[in-house]
Amino acid sequence: MKQSARLFIGAAALALAVPFAAMADDVSDGATAFGAKCAVCHNSDSADRKIGPGLAGIKDGKLPSGKEATTENIMTIINQGGNGMPAYESILTAEEKTALVAFLKTI
Repeated sequence: MKQSARLFIGAAALALAVPFAAMADDVSDGATAFGAKCAVCHNSDSADRKIGPGLAGIKDGKLPSGKEATTENIMTIINQGGNGMPAYESILTAEEKTALVAFLKTI
């Protein structure tokens, strides 16, 4: 294999690895945010209701409300709250909310 082809393949692999590493950090930070802010009211490992609905199964594409588990829909719920859930728009930083969404999409 020519040197230029090796460099291209190496650069492409690195370009793909960086976003995955950042995503893993987001998921870990999101799990921390969930534990600190959400776990009091929500289960992450079951669909059983606590104070609020259990959130296990979001990774399958649906929220407990039946809506699609899109980043936009999850972020709207985090920001606006509803049904007894407080709005976290000014409580969590943008980074915490992004990390929380990343985590929620894994459960």
